[in-house]
Amino acid sequence: MNASLGPLVITLAIQALVSMASFTLPVLAPEAARSIGSSASLVGLYVALIYLAAMISSLLSGRWIPRLGAIRVSQICLLSAAAGLAFAAIGTLPTMAISAVLLGAGYGPVTPASSHILARTTPANRMGFMFSLKQTGVPLGGVLAGALVPSLVNGFGWQGAVLVVGLACVVMAGIAQTTRADLDSDRRPDFRATNNPFQPLALIFAHPSIRNLALCSFVFGAMQLCLTTYLVTYLTHSYGLALVTAGLVLSLAQGGGMVGRLLWGWVGDRWLAPRRLLPLLAMAMALSSLATAAFTPSWPLAIVVLVSIFFGATAIGWNGIYLAEVARLAPAGSAGQYTGGTLFFTYFGVVAGPPTFALLTESSGSLALGYGVFGALLLVIGLMLARIAMRPVAPN
Repeated sequence: MNASLGPLVITLAIQALVSMASFTLPVLAPEAARSIGSSASLVGLYVALIYLAAMISSLLSGRWIPRLGAIRVSQICLLSAAAGLAFAAIGTLPTMAISAVLLGAGYGPVTPASSHILARTTPANRMGFMFSLKQTGVPLGGVLAGALVPSLVNGFGWQGAVLVVGLACVVMAGIAQTTRADLDSDRRPDFRATNNPFQPLALIFAHPSIRNLALCSFVFGAMQLCLTTYLVTYLTHSYGLALVTAGLVLSLAQGGGMVGRLLWGWVGDRWLAPRRLLPLLAMAMALSSLATAAFTPSWPLAIVVLVSIFFGATAIGWNGIYLAEVARLAPAGSAGQYTGGTLFFTYFGVVAGPPTFALLTESSGSLALGYGVFGALLLVIGLMLARIAMRPVAPN
C-alpha cells in the first residue's frame, strides 16, 4: 500500500464497522422488541439517543485526538460501540438506553479522527475523492447490517447477532493497532485542552468560512435523514406504491448516495473546487426535494425512481466533499478539531430534522409539505453558499 492508500483503507474499515454497529439494532428491532416486550417504534428514540451522544462526543473529540492520536481514538470508538452492543444484548429498556449512548459516544469521534489522518496523508489534489471514498463507509455499514444481521439472527438469535457484530468491532480495534505507530506519530501526549468543552465551537465561529459550512450542514444533515426516514411512507401513502417497491426505490436512492459521494469527490478534485461545488449540490438537493413534493399518482414510476436516485446522490452524497473542504480550510494539524466541531451541527440537524418534518406534515396531513419546505430552505442555503463562493479565497 502506498502512503495514502493504507490510511484510507484503515479509516474506511473503521468507519464501516462503527456504522454497522449503529445500524444493527434498527435492523433487528422487531425481534428485539418482541423479546423485551416493547414497541418496535421505540427504535426512533434509540436512534435519536445515538445521534445526541454523537453530537457531544464529536465536539469533545478535538480534545482527545491531539493527545491520544487519531488511531487510538478510533480504537476507543470501536470498543465503545462493542460495549454498546453488549449492553443491548442484556435486553432491557434501561440497558438499551445505555447501549444507544455508548454507540453514539463511539460514532461521533470516528469522522474527526479519520479526517485528521487523511488530512495528513492525502495529497491536496486528491482530498475530495479520498474523503468521499472514506465516507462511503457510513452507507456501507448500513448495507452490511442489512445484508448480514438478519442471517446472524437466524443463526444465533438477536442477542447472539448483536454480540457477533460487537466482536467484529473488537477485532477491528486490534487490527488498527498495527497502524498506530505510523498514523499516530504526530500525537502530543503533553497536549492540554482548555477546560471549556465548547472550544471547538468557538474555533469554528472565529473562522467564517468553516462557520458558514457548519451552519449549512445542519440543514444538509436534516434533509438526509428526512429523505431516508420518510421516503418509503411517502411513496406508499401519497404515490400509491406497494411497500416492497417503495423499499426498492429507497435502496436505489441509497445506492445513488454511495455513487454520489464518489462522483462529487472526483469532480471536486478535477473540475470544480468544493467551495463552488457545494452550492450546486445544495440547489440540486433543493430541486430534488421540491420535485419529490410534487409526486402524484399520474407521474410515471421511471421518473419517480430517477428523481429519488438523484435525490439520494445529492442529499446523501454531499458528506465527503464537505469534510474535505473543512479539512482544507482548517489550520494545519487541526482538521480533527474543526471536523468535530462542524459535526456537532450536522448531527444536530440529524436529530432535529425528522421531528421538524413530522410537525410540518402533521399540521397539513401531507408529507409533501415537509419536502416542499425543506426544498425551499435548501434553495436559500444554496444561493447563500453560491454568493460566498464568489468571494476571494482567504488564506488559512
